[in-house]
Amino acid sequence: MASTQHKISPSEAIDPLVLGLDVGSTASRGGLYDAAARPLEGPKAKAPHAFTTAGDGTSEIDADAVVDEIEQILDVLAAPEFKGRIGGVAIDTFSASLVGVDAAGHAVTPCYTYADSRCTEQVRELREELDEAEVLQRTGTRIHSSYLPARLRWLAATDRARFDAVERWMSLGEYIHLRIIGTAVIGTAAAAWTGLLDRRTGAWDEAIVAASGIDVGSLSPIHDPDDPVREVSASVGKRWPALAGASWYPVIGDGLAANIGVGATAEGTVGLSAATSGAMRVLLHQIPEQIPSGLWCYRVDARRSLLGGALNDVGRVVTWLDATLRAPDDPGAVLAADPDPATPSVLPYLSGERSTGWAAGARATITDLGATATAELIYRGAMEGVALSYARVADSLAGAAGGHARQILAAGRVAADLTPWLQVVADALDADVRHVTNKRTTLRGTVLLALESLAPDVERSEPDIGATFAPVPARRRYYDERARRYQEVYAALVR
Repeated sequence: MASTQHKISPSEAIDPLVLGLDVGSTASRGGLYDAAARPLEGPKAKAPHAFTTAGDGTSEIDADAVVDEIEQILDVLAAPEFKGRIGGVAIDTFSASLVGVDAAGHAVTPCYTYADSRCTEQVRELREELDEAEVLQRTGTRIHSSYLPARLRWLAATDRARFDAVERWMSLGEYIHLRIIGTAVIGTAAAAWTGLLDRRTGAWDEAIVAASGIDVGSLSPIHDPDDPVREVSASVGKRWPALAGASWYPVIGDGLAANIGVGATAEGTVGLSAATSGAMRVLLHQIPEQIPSGLWCYRVDARRSLLGGALNDVGRVVTWLDATLRAPDDPGAVLAADPDPATPSVLPYLSGERSTGWAAGARATITDLGATATAELIYRGAMEGVALSYARVADSLAGAAGGHARQILAAGRVAADLTPWLQVVADALDADVRHVTNKRTTLRGTVLLALESLAPDVERSEPDIGATFAPVPARRRYYDERARRYQEVYAALVR
């Protein structure tokens, strides 16, 4: 099969084309792909942005500014020469976003992101009121600041006037659709990330919705990934003639897109994402009966679920290290070196913990810092801490998804920029890690999901695989001790 790294000319492309859109933590991006999921040549379509953050746990972004970014990307990609060739528009966004929208269809709140942790008090309230173990089995999610129940209650408690001005509650992707095509539905895989979906039925969980302080009528209809939006404003075709008649697919979460984009679609294959945040996930071809307490399970459609765990801080740790330390001249060499017992132990929770302990208020901790510690060793310790956080997720996945992963496919900005760190990950996980070298794997996955129904009979291109990192047996004892120390500090300071 053909490589996906090489971009093809429009004349080589197999129709129908898909215009893919990806709204991530650091930028909005777009690209045109053909029916074989090969990227087309053309101008770059990227609009950088950043979350607004503060020490109180704030993590927001201006929803209307993101809509403007997407419109600018469409202006670039939906060129007149593609009229009649673009069969679908597919979009993913960072998960667990929330925008409050008034009766006129305008945002009356900022977009609250998954990393906003100001609702920790409401997390505690909900954990006292509800049976969290039962909530997990029903919705596939824990009671945590990343999900909507606590966030909705927090907004009602802290800004009642704004809360009462909201007519509809949406994810960022729904709001983009509403402003551009005039209709908002939510994809099953995005609805699952809210913490409000009954994962077994695919409908809103009315009891959890009520506990959040809202009603089901304020939420959008749920569509499976193969069920596009049926009502698209005529203004779309007028502004972008190349999109006239194109199907607009329901918005999905970036985690699902990332797994599909790297080729982690078989049940024995784990997708490892390492960007601003991180995750390890397995796509299950079933709706499982039980979910381990340390993981989440998001319904994708009537036949598939995404099982895994997420880390708030991966690339965020790298950014903090670079800004705060006298950073190593060659961080790759620091990470490629043999482990040093003088390396400090680090719990890398700059913005709270998701998997596996779900301690929203957790903060980063550096321990075992001796007089001989250098900036290089602190750097190494922090990135070992991130790898050990992945290992905790991997252990839970192994018990839930049929044992040790047959293959781990890793991608993302950190994997690309600090590729030697994947050896640390392989050693910490005691498993082979294969580096998927494609750029924009999340965008590619969003396109691939749309193509499942738009062009089901066309053979797809395969992702490009770079180096494979195998665990070094001589380092096993070192990482076992590191994992033991991680858990010891965690038990003392977090739990």
